Amino acid sequence: MTHPFEIALETTLPATPEQVWEAIATGPGVDSWFMGRNEIEAREGGTASMDTGGHREESLVTAYDPGKRLALRTSPGADGRFMAFEYLIEGREGGSTVLRVVHSGLLGDDWQDEYDALRRGWPFHLHTLHEYLAHFPGRTAVPVFAMAPAAGRTPEQVRAQLADALSLTAPIATGARARGGPDGLPVLDGEVVWADSERFALRSTDALYTFHHGSGVALMFHHLFAPAADPAEAEKSWQQWLSDTIQNPVPDTIQDTTQGA
Repeated sequence: MTHPFEIALETTLPATPEQVWEAIATGPGVDSWFMGRNEIEAREGGTASMDTGGHREESLVTAYDPGKRLALRTSPGADGRFMAFEYLIEGREGGSTVLRVVHSGLLGDDWQDEYDALRRGWPFHLHTLHEYLAHFPGRTAVPVFAMAPAAGRTPEQVRAQLADALSLTAPIATGARARGGPDGLPVLDGEVVWADSERFALRSTDALYTFHHGSGVALMFHHLFAPAADPAEAEKSWQQWLSDTIQNPVPDTIQDTTQGA
């Protein structure tokens, strides 16, 4: 049985409508703040795709009005499930822009958990979009994704391992400084710009980093604005770092007393 849903959000961004359009309606733009590697065919009726860890999802571009409106819709599954996304752009005085996002569709039998995850995730994604437009205008990023299983470990324990590897102490709070990362890459030296019960994010002079800690798994979604000569090697290095970090013992000194942004 399917269940309809709708999530609507609105945010003011420190960028012109043209800059916001580039960020939401082009592959390199979306790569710089959302998830995965993205491609968007610039026309109504075109195809938009997102590849995350080898999993590819495609959507139909159902509306394409540059600087004003973009809409996407996935094909329905065998059970009728689908997702639709609408982005509405409105310029404001002073060079800022209001972006309204509507995410709707049909979810399956476990709709409540999925809906709750989507509802919690969108404020974070829009915050990352704000960070991108505010701190990296005119630049695009190489996306980096990594995942490591953490069988038998709670989200709190995974969070503690990630925090310890980045020289963070509990509670992880916005404004805290982090330092660490893989050998052979520039040292991650950044500031916590988001922290909730599921993830925390850092901003450095050349990157946005996201660390997600779930039950039995750790994920990373990074956006590198000054990538290494070989982006594939950078992703490989981060994958190794994450796998090694999760294999380490859980620190006794770090407790999970999270603080939201």
